[in-house]
Amino acid sequence: MSSRRHSRPRTRRGGSALRNAARLRTIASVFARYGFQNVAERIRLGKFIVERLSGIDAEQFSAAERIRMAFEELGPTFVKLGQLLATRPDLVPEDFVEEFKRLHDRVSALPFERMRETLEVQYGREFESIFAEFDRNPIGAASIGQVYRAVLKDGTRVVVKVQRPGIADVIRNDIGVLYFLAERLAAFVPEAAAFNPVGIVDELFKTLELETNFTVEANNIRRFQQNFRDDQSVKIPHVYLEYSGPKVIVLETLDGIALSQPGALKQEGVNRDEIMRSAIHSYFRQVFVHGLFHGDLHAGNIFIMPDSRIGLIDFGIVGRLGHRVRDAIANMFVALYAEDYERLAYEYVDLAPFNDAIDIDEFSKDLQGLLAPHFGLNLKSVNLGRLLMSTTAIAAKHHLVVPSELMLFFKSIVTVEGMGRAIQDDFDLLPHALAFTSEIAESRLDPQRLKDEALGFGRDSAVLLKTLPRQVRQFVRRVNHPDFAFRLSLVELEEVKRTLEKSSNLMFLGLVIGSLILSGSATMFLERGHLFAGIPVLSALFFGLAGILGLLAFRNYIRK
Repeated sequence: MSSRRHSRPRTRRGGSALRNAARLRTIASVFARYGFQNVAERIRLGKFIVERLSGIDAEQFSAAERIRMAFEELGPTFVKLGQLLATRPDLVPEDFVEEFKRLHDRVSALPFERMRETLEVQYGREFESIFAEFDRNPIGAASIGQVYRAVLKDGTRVVVKVQRPGIADVIRNDIGVLYFLAERLAAFVPEAAAFNPVGIVDELFKTLELETNFTVEANNIRRFQQNFRDDQSVKIPHVYLEYSGPKVIVLETLDGIALSQPGALKQEGVNRDEIMRSAIHSYFRQVFVHGLFHGDLHAGNIFIMPDSRIGLIDFGIVGRLGHRVRDAIANMFVALYAEDYERLAYEYVDLAPFNDAIDIDEFSKDLQGLLAPHFGLNLKSVNLGRLLMSTTAIAAKHHLVVPSELMLFFKSIVTVEGMGRAIQDDFDLLPHALAFTSEIAESRLDPQRLKDEALGFGRDSAVLLKTLPRQVRQFVRRVNHPDFAFRLSLVELEEVKRTLEKSSNLMFLGLVIGSLILSGSATMFLERGHLFAGIPVLSALFFGLAGILGLLAFRNYIRK
């Protein structure tokens, strides 16, 4: 994924969204026709509504159905918005989530002469000289691009994914209007604030900015190829970087059939069990080992090869997971298997931004109320992904903000389960996930990971040692302030005195412990000599002293 920062469209600021007044008028009018005129008027956009009397019968359809139909009419940006909202049951009511799941990214193909514009931008007016053959009939069409078959000059068969001309500008303009609408919703509709409308548009903007930059997708493919270079059961298509760019990507053709096609599993030599093992093993390797996973593993993006290998395509949406999130996901699976709802609740709390208002007991009880009835059944008949998505709504009810990468992982679980049941009717994901826990445990003891964590701990300790004296000085100045002394006179001063003395002792011990840990971390990578438990003796000595002093500090802390 590109390392550059995402910058919001300039159309978001102030009244500049009115540069897109025509599009704003269209959007307001469409929502009014589908029965949302009152919302448009509440956010003071009534003057933009030009079709007041031609709306549908609002009583015939639910609000969720009407907004889904409005999104379909408004085009690709709003379809993508609906698909995003379908993955956020922590923000969107369940009936809306179910309707948004019906949104599909299927559109009519543009004539080749229109798509030729993009090819000429990439290769020049004589683009056909790049290819020995180029089939002008697309084999696939979506809102952002179309896919064609072609043959390179050296005879290599390839597929060429071409971005629709002007689609990036359409999306950029729509995003600018969406920011304008989101800000007005937050300002004039108090009940909408709980859904964080601006944050939702932020997430949509980042997603679409990456999806419309094929250079990012090419880099994703390169990373996946590197991760699976030693795995003969998984085929990642080669990307021809010399022929690819921001709006065109050229890929190796996979000799297989998409799992979504009826004949995929009926090919000669295809073993369903082997296919299943390869698919699930590759998925959990992506999640727990590489921390880089395919975000849209539905049956159309998985190819079944004649030799029982699987091929993966369409890497526009990928998820990235740090060690902390990977460990939390593993713990969640273990908690689900053990029906340990308190542990599951704590995993959510640890991942979410700090919130001192959370009631763990109530949160775990709500999780139990949602999950326990299903776990009394055979898990083969339970959609684990959808259950996990539902737990995020419980988390939101308890004012926990679920990380977006965790939401994408849960969404991927839904698609993986759909893929699994396309291969085996009795597919059960949880045992496969649990089988990977040993590999997760091994990854926690990986020497490189331990080294990275030690270096990180050393850096944090250095920052602590650098800033702690300044913080202590500020604390002492505050204590010596007359107002602070006056407030203390209202409580038991002897108890406060003892607390301050204990705090001073603990701070001193903290400084010494931090220094020892920092010294041990430094000598771990500088000293070359005798080893103890796999680390230099001097480092072990420093860490041992730090541990002893840490126990002493803990003892002093709990003493009355």
